[in-house]
Amino acid sequence: MSDNSVVEKIRANRRYIAKAKAGDEDLGPLKHLPGTWSNKPDLEGRGWNIIALPFADGRFNYRVLMNQYNEELKFSLVDKGVPNRGIKLPDGSRQTDQFVVTLDYQQSIEQIAAADFPESGDAGDPGLPIHHEPGLFLHMLNEQTNDLDIARLATIPHGDSALALGRSEKVRELAPIPGPISALPIGVSDDLDRNPYLEPYKHFVDTPFKGVLSGAPDFPGFLPNDTTALLQLANQDLGGFEVKRTTILDLDTTLEDAGVVNIPFIVKQANAASMKSTFWIQELRKGRGRDKVTKLRMQYVQVVMLDFFRPRRDGMPGPIRWPHISINTMEKVSDSTD
Repeated sequence: MSDNSVVEKIRANRRYIAKAKAGDEDLGPLKHLPGTWSNKPDLEGRGWNIIALPFADGRFNYRVLMNQYNEELKFSLVDKGVPNRGIKLPDGSRQTDQFVVTLDYQQSIEQIAAADFPESGDAGDPGLPIHHEPGLFLHMLNEQTNDLDIARLATIPHGDSALALGRSEKVRELAPIPGPISALPIGVSDDLDRNPYLEPYKHFVDTPFKGVLSGAPDFPGFLPNDTTALLQLANQDLGGFEVKRTTILDLDTTLEDAGVVNIPFIVKQANAASMKSTFWIQELRKGRGRDKVTKLRMQYVQVVMLDFFRPRRDGMPGPIRWPHISINTMEKVSDSTD
């Protein structure tokens, strides 16, 4: 069903809120999301995170924290036909309302393993809840600006609120994962061998963080200078499945009037300046006819830029920028969120 057809149906039926259903065509590129996504039981420990944090240790004044995690991501409620009222200017003689379909989500992340350098004693034990995020995904049906058809609203308990805008795309294949994406700070020399300031990152390059998989000799670990390598590795063996189609959701808080707002303490100490995230929703298939098996898999990479320590050391204006990067590979485990 085209977006124009959905708009006309919504005009006739009016706005309503209901439990989200998987495959609902009114959701457009978000139609596969309703339900529960998880690392358990088959993809445990596929979530990885790296973040630099201010740390008063007398050497670098920062530490690098690595986490391996399991995630549960639930999309539960749909709000159809959200009207944004407008008129055609300059004479105001024609109504130009925009209609939005929204999808509630709830993200919960639990740590499996963690390590930091320099060691702080605050990395935490297995089972520690390290992230909770309620939010909305939006599909703009009409009156789009510069082909921006999706958005994400995220609320983080640290005191951050983000609006990211983006575009969706469908490809009939396994979409390539970009890389390498580096977590090294921007504004200082990135020469790991010659810049002693990068010793916390070099520590995790020389001694890769492998989480609970430390006994696997061929496992490369989560690398600060190539954070998407484990996403690419996850695509090398799909257990006999092939990717029939990929829906790409590409979102960015630096587009148009999007952005991130933070409480004063965060602005002063380690300001979250921007967030970019890409989700790959993969339709997997194995076999044919009566033997056909299908499932849905999701991969993502998210990069949040944290600004702290002024000035930069490369002569450019502004503070040093510290990429906070998270990646994961999950599966759809239920069309329900119960």
